[in-house]
Amino acid sequence: MSPITRRVVQAVLYEFVAIAFVGPALSVAFDEPQTSTFGLAVVLSTIALTWNYAFNWIFERWESRQIAPGRSFGRRLAHGTGFEGGLAVILIPVMSLWLDISPMAAFVANLGLLVFFFVYAIAFTWAFDRVFGLPASARERDPKAVDA
Repeated sequence: MSPITRRVVQAVLYEFVAIAFVGPALSVAFDEPQTSTFGLAVVLSTIALTWNYAFNWIFERWESRQIAPGRSFGRRLAHGTGFEGGLAVILIPVMSLWLDISPMAAFVANLGLLVFFFVYAIAFTWAFDRVFGLPASARERDPKAVDA
């Protein structure tokens, strides 16, 4: 599978499974009809995908203007904090309005989603790699090969 196809398949499957889990979980947590929380899960997923693209574009533009190249721990921490913080700023009002809950309750729900997605991302990536194999970037290299 080409790298682009792999990324598209992985993103679509990741979001499909997430929606299938998050919709019913929100329904139980907030005693809302599943049709409503499924719709919310689709909206949240769409926002997350759009924010992912936009944030990474913005971050990479900023990163390209930095003096020190590479991705240090600090830069990775800034990336993760910026992405998740920005996503929370966007998702909390959406969840608050959709579920008719306070912004604080939406913040707590967002924290729950953050924990879920941390564990889910690790488990999903492991399962995806088991089914589809590792990408070329993660395969073992021939130690006798000489880098050009």
